[in-house]
Amino acid sequence: MTKTTISEVYQYVDQEVTIGAWLANKRSSGKIAFLQLRDGTGFIQGVVVKSEVEEEVFQLAKAITQESSIYVTGKVQKDERSPFGYELSVNKIEVIQQAVDYPITPKKHGTEFLMDHRHLWLRARRQHAMMKIRNEIIRATYEFFNEHGFVKVDPPILTGSAPEGTTELFHTKYFDEDAFLSQSGQLYMEAAAMALGKVFSFGPTFRAEKSKTRRHLIEFWMIEPEMAFCKFEDSLVIQEEYVSYLVQAVLKNCNLELQTLGRDISKLEKIKAPFPRITYDDAIKRLHEKGFNDIEWGDDFGAPHETVIAESFDKPVFITHYPTSLKPFYMEPHPERDEVVLCADLIAPEGYGEIIGGSERIYDYDLLKKRIQEHGLDVDAYKWYLDLRQYGAVPHSGFGLGLERTVAWISGVEHVRETIPFPRLLNRLYP
Repeated sequence: MTKTTISEVYQYVDQEVTIGAWLANKRSSGKIAFLQLRDGTGFIQGVVVKSEVEEEVFQLAKAITQESSIYVTGKVQKDERSPFGYELSVNKIEVIQQAVDYPITPKKHGTEFLMDHRHLWLRARRQHAMMKIRNEIIRATYEFFNEHGFVKVDPPILTGSAPEGTTELFHTKYFDEDAFLSQSGQLYMEAAAMALGKVFSFGPTFRAEKSKTRRHLIEFWMIEPEMAFCKFEDSLVIQEEYVSYLVQAVLKNCNLELQTLGRDISKLEKIKAPFPRITYDDAIKRLHEKGFNDIEWGDDFGAPHETVIAESFDKPVFITHYPTSLKPFYMEPHPERDEVVLCADLIAPEGYGEIIGGSERIYDYDLLKKRIQEHGLDVDAYKWYLDLRQYGAVPHSGFGLGLERTVAWISGVEHVRETIPFPRLLNRLYP
């Protein structure tokens, strides 16, 4: 007997195969049982016709409980009515383990209940679709940067200093020293770029920020490229090409998952470089025109501001040249305006907010040291970082893309908590 997976059944049309699966759901009449099967690679309907199988097989099909594990054997058939395109005409069932009282029934459940059962909720068709899209974005990320000559580098998760101060970091003891969980690998990636030219990292980051918004997680994953001999404008081009690449990869390889989520694909089809760009100054003017008269030059943007700005565009939009006072110490000042820095946030359309933050980095030793002191940071803790400006300093730029926000936007889901397998939220460390 040929063993295969649901994703591979297209190779065996009109042939008999065996699939190891779980019963996601079922319905039956007196003569036919319809089994919704999943195996991790996808979902398929198994049809058991009473007149075509032994009586014990049909009774077993009616008796199997939700999320029981089984082996099913049957003939693969094309089915134009199915989004997947195939179904299985079942003639044999072997129960591996019969599940009892599976807690997530087909009825509607509250979010807190589902989050308490996240280890099981991941099995649902919608959650499965989001994890597949997340995986495709990760796959496409590696492909894009490898094709563009970047080297993957892994920065440490435990650090003795922070790129943006320590007020929102998780503190721990590192034997007899203070240490923090990383909020960004950027500083280390700058060191790597001075050795390898173009590098990127992909790993977990942590923010001890007491936020409960739909855009925030305590633990999230960041893709952080850093490029030597790269000016601010050069970095923007890489960013828009990268984001376009991700969207097109999902459109190409996750069409079924996007359908499952009910995503409006026409909006994603418009996401191709180049992206529009406006300055912070322009953004302030736009907000005043939209009635946000309480925001002044020098104020940071919140979610409502970003959403209103993004509504004018059907692609992500760069907001460039923020005030120096709003940004971290390492950003290169504008050559003609010391009050703003060479930075940009990339704001996704449809209200999903910032998905990328990036800048050109200061490469002048004296200026960087001054900025560290002005931010009240310990110069000794950043000695190694200052060394990069003493031994062959070059213009360099980089950015960070938040994976979960990007998955949420491309998937069209409302809250980032569904875009990571086991979310860490302000009041959630379980499961």
